[in-house]
Amino acid sequence: MSSRDSILAAVARNQPERIPLPEIPAFFTEEADVLEKFTTVAVSIGSRVFRVQSLEEVKQVLLEEHSGARRIVSAFPEFAAVAETTIAPGIDPHTLADLDLAVLPAQLGVAENGALWVTDAQLPLRVLPFICQHLALVVPQKNIVPLMQQAYEVIGAQEYGFGTFVAGPSKTADIEQSLVLGAHGARTLSVFLLE
Repeated sequence: MSSRDSILAAVARNQPERIPLPEIPAFFTEEADVLEKFTTVAVSIGSRVFRVQSLEEVKQVLLEEHSGARRIVSAFPEFAAVAETTIAPGIDPHTLADLDLAVLPAQLGVAENGALWVTDAQLPLRVLPFICQHLALVVPQKNIVPLMQQAYEVIGAQEYGFGTFVAGPSKTADIEQSLVLGAHGARTLSVFLLE
């Protein structure tokens, strides 16, 4: 037996006794409570949250909020009149350096921390949420879960090549201890809770 196998066998023999995971109480039971908590937390970390009835309403809000946007990319075909809606998978990400606004779907949101889950199934190109100046994510209201545990239950049963949680606009306070928005990604995040 090699020393590696000997060490691994010793570790395996000395494992602590298994105990069941604790039950996590449901902090929010009503959908309205979950949406209110999500909104409160998301706003507190710098996001702007809008409750909307349709993608047309999303488009109206974004065109008003970002009237000066020169280049807009969207994963929604409904935005074809105002945005690029087809991005070739092999495109050089450097060609998106001038991207003002990206409008993308999110699979789910988490009320506990205001985070939104996005995978390569929702993204025409992985770099989009990070390279744009302004990011808008659209998530169905029914897909907001109370806690990260519920989010992990949902995403743990799926297959995807890439996934990320996005929570608020990009920010850092490393530079001379002053808050800088957009240092590592989008300067603003607009979240649309779609009925």
